[in-house]
Amino acid sequence: MSRTRLLVSGAAVAALLSACAVGPDYVKPKLDMPVAWKTEAPWREIAPDDAAAKGPWWQRFGDPQLDQLQTRALANNPTLALASARLAQARATLEGVSAARFPQLAVGTRAQRLKISADRPLSNYSSANFSTVQNEFALSFTVGYEVDLAGRVQRSVEGARASAEQSAADLENTRLLLGTDLAAAYFNLRALDIEIDVLARSIALQQRAFELISSRRDLGAASGLEVAQQQALLDTTRVQVDVLARQRSQFEHAIATLTGTAAPLFSLAPEVRDSVPPAVPVGVPSDVLERRPDVASAERAMAAANAQIGVAKAAFYPSVLLAPSIGVDSRTLGALFDAPSLMWSLGVSATQTLFDGGRLNANVDFARAGYNGTVANYRRVVLSAMQEVEDGITGGAALERAHTQALAAVASARRVLDIATARYEGGATTYLDVITAQQALLVTERQAAQLLGQRLLTSVFLVKALGGDWQAAQVAAAPAS
Repeated sequence: MSRTRLLVSGAAVAALLSACAVGPDYVKPKLDMPVAWKTEAPWREIAPDDAAAKGPWWQRFGDPQLDQLQTRALANNPTLALASARLAQARATLEGVSAARFPQLAVGTRAQRLKISADRPLSNYSSANFSTVQNEFALSFTVGYEVDLAGRVQRSVEGARASAEQSAADLENTRLLLGTDLAAAYFNLRALDIEIDVLARSIALQQRAFELISSRRDLGAASGLEVAQQQALLDTTRVQVDVLARQRSQFEHAIATLTGTAAPLFSLAPEVRDSVPPAVPVGVPSDVLERRPDVASAERAMAAANAQIGVAKAAFYPSVLLAPSIGVDSRTLGALFDAPSLMWSLGVSATQTLFDGGRLNANVDFARAGYNGTVANYRRVVLSAMQEVEDGITGGAALERAHTQALAAVASARRVLDIATARYEGGATTYLDVITAQQALLVTERQAAQLLGQRLLTSVFLVKALGGDWQAAQVAAAPAS
């Protein structure tokens, strides 16, 4: 058999062997999923569209200030930049690992003048050594190729690809978490703005009442006790303003950090807005597994861990390397490319582990345990996703009813205050009824503001639980549960 036929046959055998990869092929695990959520009005269903972009969901709240902050956060947040850098690293790793599937070509050159020692060990007792001084010029081309006998390279590429996809999902998850954290801090701040505005109006009302009761005392129509009671109520309300102002500053600092701005350089002017949470549509529970980036990340982690089992098992098989080379070597530069200067080599090297004290078995056990851990983590992430969506659905409906009732309670409290004030001015009751009515109005107005903030936060968390934005054109009315 000629040398050419031998090389072609060897290459064919190597390709055939490299097509066999040991270790389990990855199969996405199946989970028992509920067929529907426990929905109640006003929730709607949506047709799944997993290829659609997941943002900018915050624009559905109709707040230009929030839109600007989200844009700044996406451009300047350091955590998002870190996730982007990790994705770039994972993709570069994939390119590096994939390169092992191809032959590695190298060229080498050498030019030197050397002196050979006359006292070097003899290669023949009948021939004496001589010292020589001569030149050497060499030019060589080498090829290196690992025969993927057991699929080690194939499994490594599979694992690197899954890791790169996991990093991409992590980046999307970081972007989603950044947006929801920013929206949560922003809506908490705006809820406090509403509460502070309620306190400011209450202070103005209580100040006018204090002036009125002071005038009545000067006329002998009110007692000093009534004046002291109104003064105590006014002072207590002013204290609450300072407490809320401190809480607002903390949310303001959090927004600054999320947008990549130093806290001392950032400020948001107070603003009272009648924000309305958007109607967040929900699909079937299985959509969450396809839309949520953290679920996708956990699933890709399983694929990467599964590939590592194959890499560990491939170590039981021989490592086969093909390393042919060709070149020229001469002591004179002019004769470097003459026929006698030609040199070449063909060969195969193989290494097989015979005894390692159980190291390879331990590596396989380690990889298999790692895979089992990623499966458990995947189930945990999925169950948490189911919980978050169900919490958002049930909590949103309850908060909407509570907020509607709170607004009715505010209207009732205002009527009570008007009646109590009129009765006191007519001498039909004591001023304690007026103070009680003022306190009740303040409590109900603050409660309404807090419930509005909680509704907005619940909408944000539900968007996060569902994996991002949705397509309005796909929303269809759902039958009442």
